[in-house]
Amino acid sequence: MFELYQSENNQKFYFNLKAKNGQIIMSSQGYADKSGAKNGIESCKKNSTDDSKFERKTAKNGKFHFNLKAGNGQIIGSSQMYASEAGMENGIESVKKNAGNAEVKDLTE
Repeated sequence: MFELYQSENNQKFYFNLKAKNGQIIMSSQGYADKSGAKNGIESCKKNSTDDSKFERKTAKNGKFHFNLKAGNGQIIGSSQMYASEAGMENGIESVKKNAGNAEVKDLTE
């Protein structure tokens, strides 16, 4: 499920993609308005099935994470940190499997 929410100071809109267990799989950047965040969710749904859109990274502390990128190369969402590369790959597979048909829960209404 995607959750669309607004920052505490109401300056930006964000979304999280959550697994069925409620764990956050991926988080967005901040958007100036709600329509931008909704477009980000649609871009996430569209690009989540293409493995080439996932940028796999290793942090300086040795943990693993990924970014999902749009066709123009802009980052749509970023994952949490994973202790293992296998954990990161499982996160990517979860996005591929769940993002395309995930419902959107708008917490701003």
